[in-house]
Amino acid sequence: MTKAKAPLRLVVFDAARYLDDDEAIEEYMTAVLETNDSDLLLLALSDVARARGMGQVAKDADLGRERL
Repeated sequence: MTKAKAPLRLVVFDAARYLDDDEAIEEYMTAVLETNDSDLLLLALSDVARARGMGQVAKDADLGRERL
């Protein structure tokens, strides 16, 4: 008798985990902008903000964190 295999467990994909340098962010944003999808752009900006940290993104944009 063979043992039953444990079911595969899927992990939620989080793009922010892979945006670890400026080049990765640049390629990601370029690909997103080529889609002309405003909803996808908002999601991508959120991914970048989480990857970089909201404070750093706000500083780079010369905005207060709250305004961002």
